[in-house]
Amino acid sequence: MKTLLHGGTAVSGTGMQKLDILIENEKIVQMQPHISAADAQAVDCTGKLLFPGFIDGHTHFDLEVCGTITADTFASGSRAALRGGTTMVVDFAAPDKGDTLAYGLSRWREKAAGAACDYGFHMTVDDWNEGISQELGEMLEQGISSFKMYMTYPAMMLPEGDMFQTLLRLKELGGIAGVHCENSGLIDALTARARKAGRMGPASHPQVRPAPLEAEAVGHLLRMAQVAEVPVIIVHLSARESLEEVRAARRRGQTVYVETCPHYLLLEDSVYSNPDFLEAAKYVCAPPIRKKEDQEALWEALANGEIQTVATDHCSFTLAQKRAGRYDFTKIPGGLPGVEHRGQLLYTCGVAAGRISEAQMCRVLCENPAKLYGCWPRKGTLAPGSDGDVVVWDPAAEGMITVRDQAQQADYTPYEGMRTKGGADRVYLRGTLAVDHGQVLETAGVFVPRGKCAL
Repeated sequence: MKTLLHGGTAVSGTGMQKLDILIENEKIVQMQPHISAADAQAVDCTGKLLFPGFIDGHTHFDLEVCGTITADTFASGSRAALRGGTTMVVDFAAPDKGDTLAYGLSRWREKAAGAACDYGFHMTVDDWNEGISQELGEMLEQGISSFKMYMTYPAMMLPEGDMFQTLLRLKELGGIAGVHCENSGLIDALTARARKAGRMGPASHPQVRPAPLEAEAVGHLLRMAQVAEVPVIIVHLSARESLEEVRAARRRGQTVYVETCPHYLLLEDSVYSNPDFLEAAKYVCAPPIRKKEDQEALWEALANGEIQTVATDHCSFTLAQKRAGRYDFTKIPGGLPGVEHRGQLLYTCGVAAGRISEAQMCRVLCENPAKLYGCWPRKGTLAPGSDGDVVVWDPAAEGMITVRDQAQQADYTPYEGMRTKGGADRVYLRGTLAVDHGQVLETAGVFVPRGKCAL
């Protein structure tokens, strides 16, 4: 079946243009100011913006952590993603220490079988040996071209020597690593001090993971990457001081890609001081939410192109799950829901507020993640030959974010009561209508094999 989207304004990373879009057999086949196609289903998009399907390069669906499992499976999380205009997610296949990468990938393929949107995987590397080294090449052959490493969390982190060896191997193969940067040893020391002092409520969470320790870890990683002569991705960067480390590395000539998240752009660390335990526990994530000055620095970096992507790090839990840390903040499962609202948040607080343009929104939600993670131009752009992933965005829509009206399975949202401007009127996944005025329809996502970074 053919679908003709007519009368809308197509958005790219370089600007906007009034164009009709004709989709057939899952692909965009034509884009012109005026298209006539009597055999196509015509959809009037007058007054609407036409974005490429958004890509969320950082989600955690069906993840086992802190003795529990995230509230969102691939089925529920992908439906929530679609509702907000995200047509592809890149989740994390996470083998346990001692497992092969192949085993981890097979587990995540099973988990993703019910996904409603398209998906790919980053592969977590938490061990280093000759077998893992060989498997890295096999992962690239299977369309897994990006890898995750942790500088904290004992169950997942790599010693720095092993991390360096992994970076060297990825240089040989043409893969790329995204790294969670925090100083594990000092977090442990500060946590021990808090425990000794009896400060075990959520207010201690940002105190034991302060911004200077994130910046120190970012700088440490970037010096390793400098010696290895490889590009790296700093995931969920949260702090002004971390940005300074990135700027210093770029002045040295290094290639560094930066991701941040909506909660670091919009929330302040005062949320942890709420005397109601659950109200404070809602916001426990790592790195923690920072201060107003960090917010402003991130918005400035987003506007001037220093930050390449805005992903969600969607890792959702219910309030009952958060309650596990009632008497010990280290036992609060860390993570926030966000995959459903990312587009609305960035449009409302970015585009409508005059902080960024529509083209910049397109770059950080669509084009850059597609190029960074090796699925451009199949994804991330509106062009003949690309997948028919289109978000028909209504810039005049007004609404309110509330837990009562969300598809993601956490029983709260960090943005409760926030009034929004703009929203996804319709969402097409490979030419199939996936969301119609907020109603998520039945669709089947597919695995998208990815190539090397092209950003």
